[in-house]
Amino acid sequence: MELQTPLTGLLGVRVPILLAPMGGAAGGALARAVSEAGGFGIVGGGYADAAWIRRELDGLDLGKLGVGFITWYLASREAVLHEVLERKPKAVFLSFGDPAPYVAAVKEGGCLLICQVQTVHEARTAAALGADIVVAQGGEAGGHGGARGTMALVPAVVDAVAPRPVVAAGGLGDGRGIAAALMLGAQGALIGTRFLATPEALVNPRYKARLVESVGDDTLRTRIFDIVRGIPWPAQWTGRALRNAFSGRWHGREDELTRHLAAELPKYHRAVQEENHDVALAWAGEAVDFVRSIEPAAQVLQALLDETLQALRRGVDMARA
Repeated sequence: MELQTPLTGLLGVRVPILLAPMGGAAGGALARAVSEAGGFGIVGGGYADAAWIRRELDGLDLGKLGVGFITWYLASREAVLHEVLERKPKAVFLSFGDPAPYVAAVKEGGCLLICQVQTVHEARTAAALGADIVVAQGGEAGGHGGARGTMALVPAVVDAVAPRPVVAAGGLGDGRGIAAALMLGAQGALIGTRFLATPEALVNPRYKARLVESVGDDTLRTRIFDIVRGIPWPAQWTGRALRNAFSGRWHGREDELTRHLAAELPKYHRAVQEENHDVALAWAGEAVDFVRSIEPAAQVLQALLDETLQALRRGVDMARA
């Protein structure tokens, strides 16, 4: 079964569902599984760890996949981008920062350029720079993001960059959300949290179990996990994660956490090693409501497709009534 939009033709896929390039979690196995099931897999290159990326890309047919990077971090790791471009991925996904310094290299490498944005202004800038696809990411998304909600941001970005294809992201975890995004003018959906709860995702079993147990109300946007990890994220992009004892203690007390880092770092690193997510970070979006079990990625994608088609059929039936 297929669901075709102009985006599926551009990417050469059967289903307009893209794997979010979740850094360190969306590795080669997950990207391949999503691609083989009919969607578009994107490896999460994140902070451009060269060894990790080489390991995850080895053996993949990148002509059918994408690779994503955190844009503001690439200034110190640009060589990794060029190494990836030599492997000829179908697309390069850039998010969080000015893509301008990298557009020419991506285009010369023969890759599609996907730019994720959090504002209409960023969308117009990406289109002007030559982005082939624009991802409009609402603040409901897991991991880093902005403040605007998906429902209002997506159609505004669609209008701003037409006729470029727009992909909706943020808070989309079932077919009803994907169908709604298509009705807003998007040509596809970027899915992250739902694919974290798969055997192929590179997160530990306790993390996955916590996702199954959680709902969207259990998430919050915060800077504290960036502070304790020592990653200098620009202030406009906070991260959405599952609430835990660490966030309960430090969220809203960021300056105090910074002053107490020497004492907190050993405890935090120990929690990471022990996979103790009462302290350690677990990124998750509001769509964690729809994570109810650990399922193979292909099964998740098929369920998303089936749910989307059902929702679209209901809409057609209502229009006929």
